[in-house]
Amino acid sequence: MFRKIPKDRVEKVDHLQSAYFSAHKEVFDPPLPEGVPERLERIVAVAEITRRDTVLDVGSGTGILIPLIQGYGPKCIYANDLSKAMLESVKIKFPKVSTLHGDIRLLQLHDGSIDVVFINACYPNILDKHTAFLNISRMTQHGARVVVSHPMGRRFIEIIKDKMPFPLDDFPVDEITARDLFADYGFEVGTMIDEKDLYILALRRKQEIF
Repeated sequence: MFRKIPKDRVEKVDHLQSAYFSAHKEVFDPPLPEGVPERLERIVAVAEITRRDTVLDVGSGTGILIPLIQGYGPKCIYANDLSKAMLESVKIKFPKVSTLHGDIRLLQLHDGSIDVVFINACYPNILDKHTAFLNISRMTQHGARVVVSHPMGRRFIEIIKDKMPFPLDDFPVDEITARDLFADYGFEVGTMIDEKDLYILALRRKQEIF
């Protein structure tokens, strides 16, 4: 289980992240570095999206995953981000996608309404993971898939940590660590890929939280 973080600290970091990503949103638009598009395809494929699914893209940015998600023809796609500027880009490029501004820990989607959650390249940015995953657990139904990933690999975070104006956490380094972190939120560990330039942790919603 993740540690609890004081609300005032979370709000301060959320503000820093919102300002930073709004100011640098063009950096996250294509063209992408060589190899990244192919690795993003692998990330989205892990979720096994069907046409019946409702998908939530957390930290969607300007929507880099959305064309790949749309290729599977899901019933509904939500894009969530702290940056209003990034979500404005999503609205322009993908008008059929519903945008949700704010911290994932505060989203008010219906209980059990989500089938797939992507947390791509933003897991280290989520300061209050305890409340965030409690809320993700509430919003997902039995069998839902949660894909935590980074198309530049886990070690990329170590390179950029000192360059960011806000703290970044590390990804779980092995399946045992991941299991211990997510079990209390009702998730089991499935696929884990930890390559030099790609990190994928696939979770599945199983048990109820008591």
